[in-house]
Amino acid sequence: MLMLPHQFFKLLADETRLRSLLLIAREGDVCVCELTHALQESQSKVSRHLAQMRHSGILVDERRGQWVYYHIAKDLPGWASNIIAGLKDSNCLKQQYIKDAERLKHLDNKSCI
Repeated sequence: MLMLPHQFFKLLADETRLRSLLLIAREGDVCVCELTHALQESQSKVSRHLAQMRHSGILVDERRGQWVYYHIAKDLPGWASNIIAGLKDSNCLKQQYIKDAERLKHLDNKSCI
């Protein structure tokens, strides 16, 4: 699926999707329940936003036992990968969303509840 820039930016215009993408980009892969805890959002809301990013080709999911983990798709266009890398490395965004990262970091052994 070819993703055009206006589609990519439209997806990232939602704060829940952006916050999820930042955590996934920084961590490598994250389980739905970890994102639910870190973002302090319902499982259904987080799953709905992850599904949109998966259908668009930004994320890939992987089932491990009963848990579903998400990571950034490896076959993204170069411009999209560069934007995600820039967002991931942005110091101002790290400060803006530091509470999300702290909640994820303090989740017991990074295991789902």
